[in-house]
Amino acid sequence: MTGLGPTSHRIDAALPGVIVGTGSPLATAHRRIDGAPKVTGAAVFAGEETPRGTLHGVIVGSPVARGRLAGIDATAALRVPGVVRVLTGADLPPLGPPMVPPFATASVPMTDDRIRHEGQPVAIVLAETLEAAEEAAGLLRLSILREPPTVFETGSSRPPRTQGNGYAFAEIDQESGDVDAGLARAAATIDATYLAPTRHHNMMESPATLAEWRGAELHIHTASQWTFGVRYALAGLLQMPPGAIHVRCPYTGGGFGAKGYVWPHQLLAVLAARVAGRPVKIVLGRDACYTGTGYQPVVRSRVRLGADAEGRLTAVEHVSENVSSTADDYIEFGSAGTRSMYACPSIRVRTRIVPADVPTPTAMRAPHEGPGMFALESAMDELAERLRIDPLELRLRNHADVEPIGGKPFSSKKLREAYAEGARRFGWAGRDPTPRARREGRRLVGTGMASAIMSTFRFASTARVRLAADGTVRVEAGSQEIGTGTRTILAGIAAERLGLPIERVTTALGATDLPETGGTFGSSTTMSAGSAVADAADRLKARLGELAGGAVPPPADWPSLLARRGVAELVADGAFQLPGGVPFDAHGGAGTHAMHTWGAVFVEMEVDEELGVARMRRAVGCYSAGRILNPATARSQMIGGIIWGYGRAMLEESAMDARHGRFVSKNLSGVHLPVNADIPRDIDVSFIAEDDPHASLIGVRGIGELCEVGVAAAIANAVHHATGRRVRELPIKFADLLG
Repeated sequence: MTGLGPTSHRIDAALPGVIVGTGSPLATAHRRIDGAPKVTGAAVFAGEETPRGTLHGVIVGSPVARGRLAGIDATAALRVPGVVRVLTGADLPPLGPPMVPPFATASVPMTDDRIRHEGQPVAIVLAETLEAAEEAAGLLRLSILREPPTVFETGSSRPPRTQGNGYAFAEIDQESGDVDAGLARAAATIDATYLAPTRHHNMMESPATLAEWRGAELHIHTASQWTFGVRYALAGLLQMPPGAIHVRCPYTGGGFGAKGYVWPHQLLAVLAARVAGRPVKIVLGRDACYTGTGYQPVVRSRVRLGADAEGRLTAVEHVSENVSSTADDYIEFGSAGTRSMYACPSIRVRTRIVPADVPTPTAMRAPHEGPGMFALESAMDELAERLRIDPLELRLRNHADVEPIGGKPFSSKKLREAYAEGARRFGWAGRDPTPRARREGRRLVGTGMASAIMSTFRFASTARVRLAADGTVRVEAGSQEIGTGTRTILAGIAAERLGLPIERVTTALGATDLPETGGTFGSSTTMSAGSAVADAADRLKARLGELAGGAVPPPADWPSLLARRGVAELVADGAFQLPGGVPFDAHGGAGTHAMHTWGAVFVEMEVDEELGVARMRRAVGCYSAGRILNPATARSQMIGGIIWGYGRAMLEESAMDARHGRFVSKNLSGVHLPVNADIPRDIDVSFIAEDDPHASLIGVRGIGELCEVGVAAAIANAVHHATGRRVRELPIKFADLLG
């Protein structure tokens, strides 16, 4: 192989598999600050708050996917003891037009009689107890004029109507060079179609909202990944000043994208509280999570590749199409990774949607690159086999040193090093490429690999750092803690910049009364909010220098300095600004450098053809993702992402009944998710030492979604190596594995 040079990094002995660069002052495994509150119950989640007088709300959804609501008979429901009201569209006040995003859909529920998907809210039952509300909800009689639904299998694809729908972060279609000529002159070509199915987030905490009106002020505690998005969405719909809406979300029990936008239950809780004149709490049941907060849509990709006899790509074409609702042109950019992954003179990507009578999809770890790279990296493996070139060598020969479309330099990229380190740790060298060549008893064993790429998403953000008279520091930011370790990371950033032990830093997060940040999605929080915290800490140090009249004294002297100057508290505000003052930037589009994170994934699979069973025996992931601040939380994220990718490859599918336009199983008893027994202990994660000065003030890029990308392709490639059978549709099924 070529291009596999030695690496010059050391392995952190305390955390095997985490590579850190020498001299990185914050590359220390800090214990998670949010751990103790969560396991002791001190962390309060939205569904746990019940102030005096709270009514419990249960949303009643449409049992059909398409039609018109002709009437609702609430007679039996109102007889249930404890039921206070049954609200229909006629009871709700008029609303302003939705802003999409942060509101998730252009179709506001209960504002007309049109049924657009199964589970669409048509009524709300309010009761003194949850049990009474649920009983009454089952007694409502709905009169619906049913119509036959359209689903992905029966719909027709078309280009998205406009980029103004709020879901586009890149050009719908892009092209460079002459793809048809590149395919015509190729020595080898691939033309194949791949399918990644619909999947749901299945987060631990069901979406919940508590809404309370205090005069003209609205107070909300909601499970969210974007508190300020909730404020802006509701301000537009309610036609209120944003400052009159106070949103709290100090802890979120997982989201993975499902809580990124504002969904109907959040609006309906607010409207019900206004009508009832009492606080209202709505907690979605598990079934409503399948129709009320989005999902990752099915993505079908046709990939055509051409290469010369040496394996250099001459043409790449990727056409993806995903299902969306009839109300919204939600775009899953299946070609997102293809646009930037490999050097090629001719690239053509097309993005299409299939409107159907289904709920609106949303982002899900990892959106766009997750399903799309399964297609590209499977096709690259097929091309390598056709050319009789090692799959890793093929990728190295087509390594992109600049952005393939447009030619922008990358902000930082150490993918070659990630390939080399991952291959070394996995033992890729010397692999026999022949399918079915390795057998252990009745089990066939195969190995596969794939590249990983994820767009870098950044949000303009602000933060505040407070130095108290006793020398302790408080970090304030509106950003949420959704289980990814945000409190630990932000505290660690402030501690590093100020030269303090992290134990002297506290955090206040998750409220619109704190400095504004972007949402906690797109692997953006450490870059965006973290840079704002770093800026605030630097400004605080500068103020300390001013107070001292020169050099900044050591932290031990800060309390006496404040006392001498008569300062009870020293406060500094910081900001992370993007090029041109834009509020959001995707993959460096607003600046001079393209920005992505990178990685290489290697897996070993065993297949029992008699039983139709496959298992992952080990996995290695090595990543180029900028500076790693906390190896403990970073390693945990990457292991979780590899498990997430295993679920995509082997288990997860939200099957839909095409006759009725509804998901077959809307609970965890009928949906397969990875459990401990599915996952091997041998998951090796490492990082290449790196610092990206263009992506953030602290040298980091995002990692939370990168770790999922490429895993499904690596698994499918390993299954092909083991069995000789190519699987192009996920999840890999029993029938795909039988001999």
